[in-house]
Amino acid sequence: MTIVDLAVYKDGQRKDDVTLDHAFEACTMPNTLVWIGLHEPTPDEFDSVRREFQLHELAVEDAMNGHQRPKLEVYGDNQLFMVLKTARYFEPDTLEFGEIHIFVGEGYVVTVRHGEATPLHDVRLDLEKRPELLKHGAGAVLHSILDRVVDDYTPVLTNLDIDITELEAEAFGDEPVSGLTERIYRLKRQVISLHRATAPLSEPLGRLTDGRYPLIHEKMRPYFRDVYDHLLRAVQTADQYRELLTSILEANLTQVSVRQNEEMRKISAWAAIIAVPTLIAGIYGMNFRNMPELHWHFGYAGAVSLMFMASIGLYVFFRRIDWL
Repeated sequence: MTIVDLAVYKDGQRKDDVTLDHAFEACTMPNTLVWIGLHEPTPDEFDSVRREFQLHELAVEDAMNGHQRPKLEVYGDNQLFMVLKTARYFEPDTLEFGEIHIFVGEGYVVTVRHGEATPLHDVRLDLEKRPELLKHGAGAVLHSILDRVVDDYTPVLTNLDIDITELEAEAFGDEPVSGLTERIYRLKRQVISLHRATAPLSEPLGRLTDGRYPLIHEKMRPYFRDVYDHLLRAVQTADQYRELLTSILEANLTQVSVRQNEEMRKISAWAAIIAVPTLIAGIYGMNFRNMPELHWHFGYAGAVSLMFMASIGLYVFFRRIDWL
């Protein structure tokens, strides 16, 4: 069994380590909470937990398959199933996403984690230091997990802000940066993924704050409202980043078009300068017997001078209109 941790809490205090079978028995006792944490279990490994806690088969299927959107579902009268998307800043322009599936029932919490983002060990240790919260049952565990997941969005947004500021400087810099458009587009996709991880969580978290679920102790509602406020701030920030990256991408494409137009003007100007001497040389290079100035003593010097003067005149003209 891929159990990360297994704990039984009595009146907010952790009891001695117990076996899985004893944990199933303990959750039926008054003022007792069982918290089982698993990391990417297989269906066979999870089967015993499913049977003992009578977890709904549809929720179990979602927990095993992963790749679910954030949601909160209710099964029966006393079982909640919640899906959270975790995120961490893995490397420049790259985010790593994971999932936490939480089964909440009377006297128990079962967490199934996918991915490496937002480990729950520190969450458990912090919560064990606050037995006054643990006394409120499974709702306290659910709040602590939600609080950590939402708090972990903050460093992700901070690093994204640094990346976006860097992209702005490069997009409006004097020198073109190779691969800038691809980087903007790649970062925009990461921000969209972050928005998809945070925005759908607003509605489920809002429902947890209004007291409609008996499993959530009424004294825990202010804590859920605090997490809800932090989540809304993260959602708004991610949405602002998405719009800002769209503006940067459009501005960069405009800058590219402007630079291309400038290059085309230079090419056109030099082509015009070269075309005039070519035209003169082409005319006087024709082998017709009766041509003006064909036998003129100064014809060669005059033709070369005309080419030179025409080229200088065109060069000065194009410089004046900023084509060169």
